[in-house]
Amino acid sequence: MRIITTTKFDKQFRKQPLKIKIEFENRVEIFIENVNAPILNTHKLSGKLKDLWSFNISGNIRVVFDKNQESIIIFIAIGSHSQLYN
Repeated sequence: MRIITTTKFDKQFRKQPLKIKIEFENRVEIFIENVNAPILNTHKLSGKLKDLWSFNISGNIRVVFDKNQESIIIFIAIGSHSQLYN
């Protein structure tokens, strides 16, 4: 599996507090091992984001990603539930 990021994701990631950046690294390791690990709460999105997926970094921080490409995951956005879904 190869992970790439969008420019939008990169900008949002830079704005995250250090604590979230560290937790992100931990969760990505889990994600690479098992995309469906229970701690990640990986799920398909609905509505205008219906072709995308999400996993949890912390209580309120999520990563939105696209896994429609074979063996390539694209991290599209990172932020709080209200930032991403409103």
